[in-house]
Amino acid sequence: MSKRLQDKVVIVTGASSGLGEATALLAAKEGAKLVLAARRRDKSEEVLRRIEKEGGEGLFVQTDVSKSADCARLVAATLERFGHLDGAVNNAGIPGPQMTRVADIDESGWNETLAVNLTGVFLCMKHEIPAMLTTGKGAIVNMSSMYGLKASDVGHSPYSVSKFGVIGLTQSAAIDYGDKGLRINAVCPGFTHSEMVDPLTENPKFVPTVVRRHSAMNRIGESHEVAEAVVWLLSDAASFVNGTALEITGGPTTRLY
Repeated sequence: MSKRLQDKVVIVTGASSGLGEATALLAAKEGAKLVLAARRRDKSEEVLRRIEKEGGEGLFVQTDVSKSADCARLVAATLERFGHLDGAVNNAGIPGPQMTRVADIDESGWNETLAVNLTGVFLCMKHEIPAMLTTGKGAIVNMSSMYGLKASDVGHSPYSVSKFGVIGLTQSAAIDYGDKGLRINAVCPGFTHSEMVDPLTENPKFVPTVVRRHSAMNRIGESHEVAEAVVWLLSDAASFVNGTALEITGGPTTRLY
């Protein structure tokens, strides 16, 4: 049985943990050659070791996606090692200020969140897209959030704004390059086990008061469940899917009971 991403070269940003790690591991299992990008070297190299232990092939490039030079170096290193680029998962992100009303948000917190979560996606695509255009094919998946589809109710408006922006950027790019062999989509996870979400679950009121309002399944998602959707979008099985924002939340709910 052929693997879904056999011999495809795929960049994953934010690959050191959480959704990025799960996506990188699954993509490698499906035959991809991985380029792991993150700021944390130790955790990223551990992910790379796990990939290589299972017979996969990969490369780690220390990257701050908010810096254009880092994003350019990431793609250049990919091309130098593997010769081409077939896919990218622009996943790197930070939560930014939380439990804070709009007028109380510090400007530095606002700027940092937008720089990583939104400008970082733009800068990655700015360098990934030309590399893909040289072969006339490629698939990009950008990490948005359910809070890119509706307003945040946990007081982190910079995060929500950045994720709304990712969807607008994704759909604009999908139009620009859809007739040039590229597919560009976004995924919008709900609360999913990760370094970003797990600390919130230490609050005993979190699941019954927050998750129940956002998931018809009334549970927190698993990273591998999001990774499966991302790998599908990267694969040829999604060949006519372009410009979508795929919600992965266990189903929307406005439950009053």
